[in-house]
Amino acid sequence: MSQVVPLRPLTRAAEPVPDAAQVHVQITQLGKTYQAGSGAVTALTGVDLSIRRGAIFGVIGRSGAGKSSLIRMLNRLEEPTEGSVSIDGVDIGTLHGKELVALRRRIGMIFQHFNLLSSQTVLENLALPLKAAGIGRAVIEQRARELLALVGLEGKEKVYPSRLSGGQKQRVGIARALMLEPQILLCDEATSALDPETTQSVLALLKEINQRLGLTLVLITHEMAVIRQICDHVVVLEQGRVVEQGPVWKIFGQPQAEATRALLAPLSTQLPSDLAARLQASDGSGATVLELIFDGQSAREPDVFAIGQALGGQVELLHGGIDRIQGRAQGRLLISTVAPASRVAAFLEKTGLFSSAKVIGHV
Repeated sequence: MSQVVPLRPLTRAAEPVPDAAQVHVQITQLGKTYQAGSGAVTALTGVDLSIRRGAIFGVIGRSGAGKSSLIRMLNRLEEPTEGSVSIDGVDIGTLHGKELVALRRRIGMIFQHFNLLSSQTVLENLALPLKAAGIGRAVIEQRARELLALVGLEGKEKVYPSRLSGGQKQRVGIARALMLEPQILLCDEATSALDPETTQSVLALLKEINQRLGLTLVLITHEMAVIRQICDHVVVLEQGRVVEQGPVWKIFGQPQAEATRALLAPLSTQLPSDLAARLQASDGSGATVLELIFDGQSAREPDVFAIGQALGGQVELLHGGIDRIQGRAQGRLLISTVAPASRVAAFLEKTGLFSSAKVIGHV
């Protein structure tokens, strides 16, 4: 067997990332059709995407949107029916034999259900991809221990998967995906089988790995909360087509597609039932209820004091909340005011205090 060069230690954090603005993955007019019995099922149609080197790129859509088909074509586990995928400027559809094997070693993959061998220890599970690459035992063990430390599983080398929690199993899966020092990490619903607290810790780990090792992460999910926490850029798929894409803050703040709004609905602040029961359409002698929207377009933070001043200081905060996505304030506030109608009308014309505002009723 020819000599194998040992893997580098985990020191990429100190190394400069080559041209972080460079396109790492280019997807051009990608299409996929499966033959099903006497008919055909189209999974993807005309998908165009550019994924920047070092980004955390989210792919989201409802069941059947084509997410899994897309991610499996990035390492040629699936072959496209039309179009192309290029990595570092090379059309991966032209690769065969050793070149295709080399490509797949540059792309790690994390699965929803961990895919660990129950009959083998943590160390043995981690060793599998390196054994297949012909790397010696000493290098394998050193690399495995480094990665177990990175994912917070020091001392678990001899433990079997049945003794691990779901979150620990996924951390082993992450470590295994990193054993061959990939440049791209594909995450296929990596947190869908985990409880909310464990999901948060695994996402934080993935973000740390992205920052420390400079990897490009492509993450598919059906949960907008996952996209919000970790991704830089997101594309929304619906029935195999791209219906919307852009920076995460912009998609959350100004969703254009119906599919995007539907996916965001569970995260939206709903009108409390007790307030909805009291809300009236007519003015009468009650207070006016205003809905203020902040979509992140303005660099200014929501200024509650300025809002109160504009309404004459007669303001109560009824409901809502402000989140921060990629450093931009977004959310919705419901306020009530007993200011006269003329002052409310003038307030609604204000610019800079909010992205949009409207009267939703009176209480």
